Amino acid sequence: MAPRNTDDPNGISRRRFVASMAATGCVAAASSGVLLADGRFVIPNAEGFLVVDTKKCQGCGSCMMACSLAHSGSASYTESRIQIMQDSFGNWPDDLFIAQCRQCQNAPCVEVCPTGANHVDEANGNVRRVDPEMCIGCRMCIQACPFTPARLQWDKDRRKSQKCDLCVDTPFLDEKGGPDGIQACVRVCPVKAIAFTREMPSQTLTDAAYQVNLRDWVWKRLGMTAE
Repeated sequence: MAPRNTDDPNGISRRRFVASMAATGCVAAASSGVLLADGRFVIPNAEGFLVVDTKKCQGCGSCMMACSLAHSGSASYTESRIQIMQDSFGNWPDDLFIAQCRQCQNAPCVEVCPTGANHVDEANGNVRRVDPEMCIGCRMCIQACPFTPARLQWDKDRRKSQKCDLCVDTPFLDEKGGPDGIQACVRVCPVKAIAFTREMPSQTLTDAAYQVNLRDWVWKRLGMTAE
């Protein structure tokens, strides 16, 4: 478990919200973590993470389609919780970038959520995910995400925030998802450029540690070395 002690001076942080709820006897919002006496908000680490090999990725979009289909039942790039971005003017193999949720150790998106909709799902490997029934559409979680682009998306039809949940809540997936199940994007990638791991790649809020080498001897024969 890792402490976090950051406030948004222009808004209501989760720490402030939990503290105010505790003062009035309403402590349900603290279910995602523990509010310490010194004001730090502590949440348990996630038990699963997605890592990617952008040099191996072909930009086919299969992962995006699978994500959207598993969660919403529709094939939509905009509804995918994993995003592939391609620079048409970039040089291969650095023309692709995969933006997936990092399941951050300190989870800024969880901390700032004023309702507890963005929470730690302790029953499913401490995955950070958004409960659409509790989400009020304030978008504070999207603004709090330290990455660009933000790893949460805005569902314009439901007017709710959404994010990767490692396929914990996938009503259109015919197999168990989550850390103890499958992840749709990992399952469908034709070149295996996405992988699931239980080991946290990094405790810092950086993208670099999640960019890994998933290439085997076949790729080496094609000139794609271990670099």
